[in-house]
Amino acid sequence: MKYLLPLVLFLSVSGAAMAGTTAEATVENLHAHLLEAMQGGDSLGYSGRHDLLAPVIEGSFDFETIASIVTGRAWKTASAEQRAAFLDTFDALSVATYATNFSGYDGERFETRDSEDSRGSRIVRTVLVKSDGDEITLNYMLRETNGDWRIINVVAQGVSDLSLKRAEYTAVIESEGFDSLVRRLREKVSEMAH
Repeated sequence: MKYLLPLVLFLSVSGAAMAGTTAEATVENLHAHLLEAMQGGDSLGYSGRHDLLAPVIEGSFDFETIASIVTGRAWKTASAEQRAAFLDTFDALSVATYATNFSGYDGERFETRDSEDSRGSRIVRTVLVKSDGDEITLNYMLRETNGDWRIINVVAQGVSDLSLKRAEYTAVIESEGFDSLVRRLREKVSEMAH
């Protein structure tokens, strides 16, 4: 199921999460747009899915917090230019990954099960229900900033997207440097766009 890849590597009234919404509303808005992209699949094409998903992904995720976690200590020593380049590239990669992988529909639906506060964050527990009734757990961790709830981690089937990215990205930074990581991520974006 290729549309799960962006959840394991890391929806419906407006194009982005609206100010003052609940954590649950942020996740459900994302899900509604992912479902729309899946149902549009081939008719939308990559660029149509990209354009549909870009504003909602950018409005749903706290990319700055995620960036500081997945790059580890290197985030503190990176220059302002390096940080900006990483944020732009990471944002583009996230949108490209969702647009590439959420591209087909076979009767799936998302369901929000419950939520709870957890050490300054909110956990929203959801499932993706497949057409055969099997369920894939998708738990989101969100933090509130200025009244907006933004996603900082997705745990799919018990696997943390944040942990996977941190392991991968810090290994590249340690062996090749921060700029090399940005170059590698840009190459991935380019590959998905073609």
